[in-house]
Order: sequence, then C-alpha cells, then structure tokens
Amino acid sequence: MSDEESDQLDRVEEVSTEGEETAGMASAEVSSDGNSSAAEAGDITAELREQVSELQDKLARSWADLENYRRRVQKDQDEARRYESLRLIHDLLPGLDSLGRAIATAEQTGDQAALLEGIRMVLQQFRDILRGHSAEPIEPKGQPFDPNLHEALTQVPSADHEPMTVLEVVEVGYRMHDRVVRPARVIVTCAPPEE
Repeated sequence: MSDEESDQLDRVEEVSTEGEETAGMASAEVSSDGNSSAAEAGDITAELREQVSELQDKLARSWADLENYRRRVQKDQDEARRYESLRLIHDLLPGLDSLGRAIATAEQTGDQAALLEGIRMVLQQFRDILRGHSAEPIEPKGQPFDPNLHEALTQVPSADHEPMTVLEVVEVGYRMHDRVVRPARVIVTCAPPEE
C-alpha cells in the first residue's frame, strides 16, 4: 500500500471516528438532562443529521480520491510497460547506423577488408549495448553442460574430454542478472563408443 493510499484510509477512519464521537456526545447530553424540551431534541437531531451528512460527503470524497489515485497509478504502470524498451531501442540505433555505413562504404570502395573490420566494430558495439543493459554472454566452452544455462543440439563422441562437456558454442546465450534471456546452444561430448 502506498503512502497516499494509507493517508486516504487514515482520513476515512478519522471521519468515521468523528461521527461516532459526535453521536456519543449528543446521546450523553440528552440522557443527562431528562427535562430537555422537544425543541432542543429536535435541534440536536438536526445538528446530528447535518454532521452525518458532512461526514458522508467527506467519506464519499475520500473514496473518490482513492479511486482516482488507483486509476492514475494503473495508467502510469501501463505507460511504463508500453515504453519500457525505449532506452534499449535508443541505444541500438547507433549500431544499426554504423552497420549501414559499413555496407555503404564497402559497396563504394569494394574493399572487403574494410567491410569486415566495420562489421567487427558494429558487433562489438552491440555487445557493449547489451552489457550496458545488464545482459552478459554465457560462455560455456570447455565447461560441464548445465541444462539451466545451455541447450544441447547434439552430442559428439570424444576421448579427449569428459562426457557432457561443452565442446562448441553454436549460439551464444545471454543472462540478465540471475535470469537466462536465452540459453547457449551447444554441442556436447559423450563417451566414445566401446570397441
């Protein structure tokens, strides 16, 4: 519960308490003076009705404020979800621009070495962007296979490695903090066939 919701609930409780206290005081006044005239009782009743009406109005306004607050929070959350990728997209655009320039330069000059160097630079730029967004590569080559981090595509017999060791990474996996974004797709070893 937020501070604003808590404040609104406190106001509703105060309004309810005020109404109970007023009713209790009026009841005490009438019972302590048994000779009260009917006119005084009518005045007290009218005053109590007015106070009850005011309290009901305060209560209705408090509930309306609470509902408006809930709608505002929901709208803010929806908008945050809608645009949550905005920062990532903004960060990816320079890499796409660089890739386009590398291709245009290679087409004009015909220099494939320059194209290859440009693509390497763009690849590094994309890796830096991912790191900037807390996405780290899963680099399992030579490590034991872990089904939580890796997806085995095939097994290859090998006498040089322990069974279920990652021999080759086909697609790099990524994790963000403690969650796997994409498991690394790997080729793992198995025991060689016995002859």
